[in-house]
Amino acid sequence: MNSSPHHPIPPEEGWLASAQTIADRIRLRVLEHTLRHRGGYMSQACSTAEMFAALYTRMMTLSPPDSPMVPPPFTGVAGARNPGYQSGGYYNGRQGPQYDRFVLSPAQYALVLYATLVEVGRMDSTGMAQFNQDGSTVEMIGAEHSPGMEVMTGSLGQGLSQGAGIAMARKRRGESGKVWLMMSDGEFQSGQNWEAVQAAGFHDLDNLWAIVDVNGQQCDGPIATVMALEPFAQRLTAFGARVISIDGHDLKALATAATAPTESQPTIILAYTDPCRGLPLLEKRKPKLHYLRFTGPEEFAAYETFYHSVRGAWGGTD
Repeated sequence: MNSSPHHPIPPEEGWLASAQTIADRIRLRVLEHTLRHRGGYMSQACSTAEMFAALYTRMMTLSPPDSPMVPPPFTGVAGARNPGYQSGGYYNGRQGPQYDRFVLSPAQYALVLYATLVEVGRMDSTGMAQFNQDGSTVEMIGAEHSPGMEVMTGSLGQGLSQGAGIAMARKRRGESGKVWLMMSDGEFQSGQNWEAVQAAGFHDLDNLWAIVDVNGQQCDGPIATVMALEPFAQRLTAFGARVISIDGHDLKALATAATAPTESQPTIILAYTDPCRGLPLLEKRKPKLHYLRFTGPEEFAAYETFYHSVRGAWGGTD
């Protein structure tokens, strides 16, 4: 189990409160960033804060971070002629056979991942200031060198295939660690993901675990009006996955899902979420929630006022 420098995580009886504090601070840090930069992937933080908090404090088995707390400059792509290359995956710790691996499939959620790494003590808060800067690894759309990431999963819909490949290699090597994926529901409009589920089921990749942010939204609006996914669980089951459906804001349900007995199938946790959770101002923007860019001074002032109203209750940021 990992801990945050702000809120050390106590044993089971106190974990729920600590993890909720971390989730609230993830939202707050992303809101702070969005205000400072006049835009950001805010709804993604609203829907997944509890999921990221649970993953990094209870669901995944990770070693301590094996990287500089302040992200180093980009040193080029991986290759034999680039000995200085640094994988972003090292923010999740060493890649020992007993440790889990993490793949962030929707790379636009990178901002939420960076905020999470800060809150659980795996990245210094000054790393957030490097966001989207020239020469920085803290990219707006995360890449394989970005903190917390080890593979390039853009242009979307490729993370599950890569995760399945890593899981297959680990299984053949006899490694005990799992491969965890964080996914978005909109990705399942891509046929590659259904092929990946089918292949993972066929090869009995029981070490492959994916958690899907089922927030019903994509860049073009509600998923149901673009290409409906329901009955989502039944479709995934038919393709060979073991499916667990939960409330994605229920920390206890998230932690419990991760302890479900392993079966000879990949596990996909459908976490149904609210893309406006904790930030009711976003409700006015429905159905366009993919990226928050302020329409003018009045809307900016409303969000700034909300930020100051919750900053104390949510623990503030450094």
